[in-house]
Amino acid sequence: MEIRPANGVTGVLCRAFGGGFFFRVYDADHGFVDYDIRHNDLQVTIDDADSAFYEKDGVLTLDHSPSALGIK
Repeated sequence: MEIRPANGVTGVLCRAFGGGFFFRVYDADHGFVDYDIRHNDLQVTIDDADSAFYEKDGVLTLDHSPSALGIK
């Protein structure tokens, strides 16, 4: 088993087609490695200008920015 620290690694949280999520880490050649997420309370900082929080009728959602979705 190879173990490497994950602290400070930049990646992308992706939704799997069958449900659930995984963490994708890209390399310098545009290749990537996908990691199953087993951590139960992982701290995440959003660093994406094309993201926004929405609230409507008590439903809270994180999605793309209004301009990307065509919302005025």
